[in-house]
Parts: sequence; structure tokens; C-alpha cells
Amino acid sequence: MNWLTEVLGTQKPIIAMCHFPALPGDPSYDKQGGITKVVEEARRELLSLQEGGVDAIMFSNEFSLPYLTKVRTETVAAMARIIGQLMPEIKVPFGVNVLWDPAASLDLAVATGAKFVREIFTGVYASDFGLWNTNCGEVIRHQHAIGAENVKLLFNIVPEAAKYLGERSITEIARTTVFNNQPDALCVSGLTAGSETSLQTLQLVKEAVPGTIIFANTGVRLDNLEQQLSVADGAVVGTAFKADGVFHNRVDVQRVKAFMDRVRAFRANLK
Repeated sequence: MNWLTEVLGTQKPIIAMCHFPALPGDPSYDKQGGITKVVEEARRELLSLQEGGVDAIMFSNEFSLPYLTKVRTETVAAMARIIGQLMPEIKVPFGVNVLWDPAASLDLAVATGAKFVREIFTGVYASDFGLWNTNCGEVIRHQHAIGAENVKLLFNIVPEAAKYLGERSITEIARTTVFNNQPDALCVSGLTAGSETSLQTLQLVKEAVPGTIIFANTGVRLDNLEQQLSVADGAVVGTAFKADGVFHNRVDVQRVKAFMDRVRAFRANLK
């Protein structure tokens, strides 16, 4: 038995994204509505996802566009405030993702009791955000220094809107990432949020590191979930749960229910 059952309660789990609106300091922040409006929007999304039956939730500052690779204090403070206010209503395991700052994600996890984080922990990239460098050794030491050693680390090895600076195959990246860093899971993504994860890439990664949990990180939808979950050990889902499948829209609880009904049927057939 791997940690998925212990932490998330099931095999082939669906981690739903709860996307926070723009936060204080972000270019699109609604100063008139203020943090109260952000909390209410986040509450609406959380309750819709839980009513739809998802297995776990990942809170992220998805609308802090354009992203920073070292976030500011106000971002983490605002996210902690939001999650703290929602805590009495959170009924499923949850994780956090402070885009794109792994140390800040771990800080937020410790502050809120999150079970997992997803981040770009390794690699050097040419990206929409400039030259994107990482320091996994420093981050892992920080994890242990702040008492976050039990927080599960989901390594995104195909960053959205970025390309590895050196020419390396996905199988090379997967093997060395696992050997050097011992991640709790690898996340395989498409080009942007909502873009379908290549099934061939998922298969290559799964074959390269067969003992490692693999998540399909973007683009899992009602029409491809059986195909994606036949290879991946679980999925992170955001856009597919939004009204009309549009990234900027609110969560549509009926879409969530239809999706999770299919997931449960798929899981039942595995037994």
C-alpha cells in the first residue's frame, strides 16, 4: 500500500484545484472587494468541489498572474488567512501550491496543516517568467528545519510555460529526479493549465520510474479520464470542473459530480 490510500483515502485519487482569485499585491486584485470578497469566492469554490465528491483539494494562488518564482510575504499571508477562515468547512484532505515558490509552499503547509504540496523543485528552465532556476537541496533542508518532513512533495517535472534549458529526455529527467530527490510523486503536465497531458509522456515516465506515484497534472476531462487514469496513479483537476470547461470560470458542481461518478465507476472496475 502506498501513501495515497493513507493520506488521500483512495487509490487513483482526484485532487481538485481550488483557485484563489487575485490576492493583495497581485495586478488583478480587486481592492474594492478586498480580502473578504476573496474569502467568499474561495468558500464558494471549496463547497462546490466538496459537494461534487472530490477526494482532496489543493489551494493555489492561480490568479496571481503573472507568476513570481519567489513570492512576496503578502501572498503567503493572504493564503494563510483564507485557508484559516475556511478550515471549519474543509472536509477532505488538502494541499497547497504557492506559485511558483517551493519554500513558500512548505511554509504555508506548516501554517495550515496541509498534507501535500505541488511545486517545481528541480531543474533550470527557459520560461515565460524568465530564467527559472531551482535549488532542491536547499528547499528540502528548509522542509526539515520547519518541521514539514511529513508533508508529501509532488514534483512537477514538466512545468507549464517552460522548457528544460538543457536537452534532456523526459525519461532521463524522471530517473534522475527520483534518484537524487526521492519525491513522493511526480506530476506530468501539458503546456498550460487545462492542456491535456500527453498519454505517451505519462507512459514513458511510468515505465522509467515504476516504483514512483505519477499524477496527470493537467487536462484530465470527462472524455479522457479512463484513458489517463489507466496509466496515471491519480490526477490533479482544475479547468474540467469549471463552468463550460473554461479556466477563468467558477466551479460547476454538476460537472464535478458527473466527473467523480465516472471516476468511482472506473475505480470499482479495478477491483
